[in-house]
Amino acid sequence: MRALMIQGTGSNVGKSLLVAGLCRAARRRGLSVLPFKPQNMSNNAAVTEDGGEIGRAQALQALAAGVAPHTDMNPVLLKPETDIGAQVVVQGRRLTRAGAGEYGKMKPSLMPAVLESFNRLKARADLVIVEGAGSPAEVNLRRGDIANMGFARAADVPVVLAGDIDRGGVIAQIVGTQAVIDPDDAALVAGFLINRFRGDPRLFDDGYSLIAARTGWRGFGVVPWFAGAARLPAEDALDLTGNGQGGGLKVACLALSRIANFDDLDPLKQEPGVTVEMVLPGRAIPGDARLVIIPGSKSTRGDLAFLRDQGWDIDLAAHRRRGGHVLGICGGYQMLGRSVADPEGIEGPAGETPGLGLLDVTTVMTSDKRLTRSTATHRTSGLTVSGYEIHIGRTEGADCARPFALLDGRPEGATSADGRVTGSYLHGLFTDDAFRAAFLRGLGASSSGLAYAEGIEQVLDDLAAHLETHLDVSALLALAR
Repeated sequence: MRALMIQGTGSNVGKSLLVAGLCRAARRRGLSVLPFKPQNMSNNAAVTEDGGEIGRAQALQALAAGVAPHTDMNPVLLKPETDIGAQVVVQGRRLTRAGAGEYGKMKPSLMPAVLESFNRLKARADLVIVEGAGSPAEVNLRRGDIANMGFARAADVPVVLAGDIDRGGVIAQIVGTQAVIDPDDAALVAGFLINRFRGDPRLFDDGYSLIAARTGWRGFGVVPWFAGAARLPAEDALDLTGNGQGGGLKVACLALSRIANFDDLDPLKQEPGVTVEMVLPGRAIPGDARLVIIPGSKSTRGDLAFLRDQGWDIDLAAHRRRGGHVLGICGGYQMLGRSVADPEGIEGPAGETPGLGLLDVTTVMTSDKRLTRSTATHRTSGLTVSGYEIHIGRTEGADCARPFALLDGRPEGATSADGRVTGSYLHGLFTDDAFRAAFLRGLGASSSGLAYAEGIEQVLDDLAAHLETHLDVSALLALAR
């Protein structure tokens, strides 16, 4: 029962994708493999079959490994609610809310749960591939660390350090990491790799040799930029920049400050007849959008205030007058109603915030969190919609008499009397090809016949082949112990 850990020289250097690719490569070699990330910070979560939640990246890695996602794959998940505080989820369940300082004191007490989950995974597979978080060079966070070298030392897992050459300074990234980390931590590092190279990798031969000479670490290869990454679900909100490059039907999505579970957009982005445009803060909702999506949020009332600060409430009213459609998903659904009340202060200060008033519903936040995979029947088309729910709050009102779907025989979501404003708690609803095609036809777009799930599987196969070509994967896997 062996394990290997991929750490990075910083956040967003491609660790998640490297682990996904290595999981698929190991699977293609006939190994049973499982992903693991001790601590993750993301509002883009996935619901597991055991009824909990983990980071979206670990769900993608589980798919690459050919297994169902499980809460043990990401035992500590931090879901930011403010700039200095987050919800703390342990082994899939909400434990508490904590400020940054409070969490720093809490971390050592979470190591037993991290090791418990890790050891359960090791008992299930030939190989566990571990992903670090942020960077081990953040030595100010080393005391009580459970995400990088603290975990690697506790579990005795060898480490390979990944650097991102696309952002520049990769030599300093790797050599500098060795210079600042504890010598006993550095002893666990078995080598390095270079990620996201554009152009001819041979041009970096001298730099590659310099890193090896300065650090004494073995190099495992240079990975060229993998274009297919854009088709895989992203976990980091930093990736939500720019506009889509699809076809004629424009879908605008509001880039909320605490946007959550934004992978709902991924199937739409791959439709050749659709352009998905992220409306960034400070920009107006485009007047030629046919559909505006208000996505999920980790802080519904906070993002309602943020939405109004951007003037998007005025834009939405104008969009509606032009005959445009609006879809609110989860927190976005709650915002569409007349009010959102949080009497217990679950998401922030207790109180009530006026909603957008586009649906005749009201929401009250409750302490119970609904975490479940769901299959519903779309009310107007009769088609199956598969997805998941991950929310707090109870939404009721007159427009619920026109539900989005029927779930276990009960109404789910709400629709305005004119049919142009819809809200639903179902995430992942666009992954069903038949429903997505019918939904787009209702907006005037023709179906492309896109097979979304099959496309993701193909990209993961291509990613594994890409890594096999440019990395010494056999030597990497041989490091595991």
